[in-house]
Amino acid sequence: MSYGPHDLSYTAAGSRYERISYRRTGNSGLDLPAFSFGLWQKFGTDYSPATQREIILRAFDLGITHFDNADRYGPPHRAAQQNFGRVLGTDLARYRDELILSTKAGNPIGPSPYLRGGSRKSLLTSLDHSLRDLGTDYVDIFYHHSPDSGTPLEETVGALVSAVQQGKALYIGISNYLPERAHAAAELLRAAGVPLLIHQARYSIYDRRPERNGLLETADQDGFGVIVYSPLAQGLLTDKYLDGIPAGARAQNSTFLSPDVIDETYRARTSELAKLAAARGQSLAQLALQWVLRRPEVTSALIGASSTAQLDHNIAAVDFPDLTDDELALIDEHGIHGTGLNL
Repeated sequence: MSYGPHDLSYTAAGSRYERISYRRTGNSGLDLPAFSFGLWQKFGTDYSPATQREIILRAFDLGITHFDNADRYGPPHRAAQQNFGRVLGTDLARYRDELILSTKAGNPIGPSPYLRGGSRKSLLTSLDHSLRDLGTDYVDIFYHHSPDSGTPLEETVGALVSAVQQGKALYIGISNYLPERAHAAAELLRAAGVPLLIHQARYSIYDRRPERNGLLETADQDGFGVIVYSPLAQGLLTDKYLDGIPAGARAQNSTFLSPDVIDETYRARTSELAKLAAARGQSLAQLALQWVLRRPEVTSALIGASSTAQLDHNIAAVDFPDLTDDELALIDEHGIHGTGLNL
């Protein structure tokens, strides 16, 4: 199917619900695709709008119904929402009822004290801007992006509840909370009649904090789902850096990945993981995606893409058999927590 910039007659693939599985989000009634699409990177003004549109539409054709955004994503801030909003208005508007759109607020997007944090002012003002960016009158999931210890949790939760009561969000999520604060937020939300739907946390073979700090167990006990970001550890769980840092790679120009972490220890461990993936007939990226989805508490894994080919490749992770106990033991042996991440 063509997604050219002048072809505005997009019709979604009739087979879009046959490619990937859908998983229930905690104790809610909402199903999310095993893979969700994140617009954290490569959806700012510094990337081709035509390529962005092509990737978004390909994702939907593959059965990815959930598109994850935030007021902070760009560059500049809000650009990713605005770019997605154009595709929504042009191509996906008639499929709005089949889409799960999420956005977040709370991380700094400017010098003003009202452009960060968990206050009622910051969260609800940002949500109004995000709805205008996206060109929709509601989002399906509204997240507090990061915990704010300087604001009473009751105020933050109250703002999230108001978003639902005002019809501007259907569900509420939190992101990057430690288990104790996540549990407290879940309790407050439950008491207000707006149960916590989901927690967004970083999780990968090389970053195992959600299973080490008890977050996954908290999710199970409190009945919320977990959606994981950076399942490929910013590209470290691919074969990209096994022979050094290629020109144009993320490690050369990203604030989230330092070239200093790509050392001999990293390469030795990653090479062993790549050998295991090859023995299974898949790539390391596909192995890493399967690994995060093995946990029943994990509802969905957020993936990005700079091309439709990369998107197709990652989605193909669903085509491989489940990891065996022996394979999981090998991953534990070589996939050491903190590798390449300065944890």
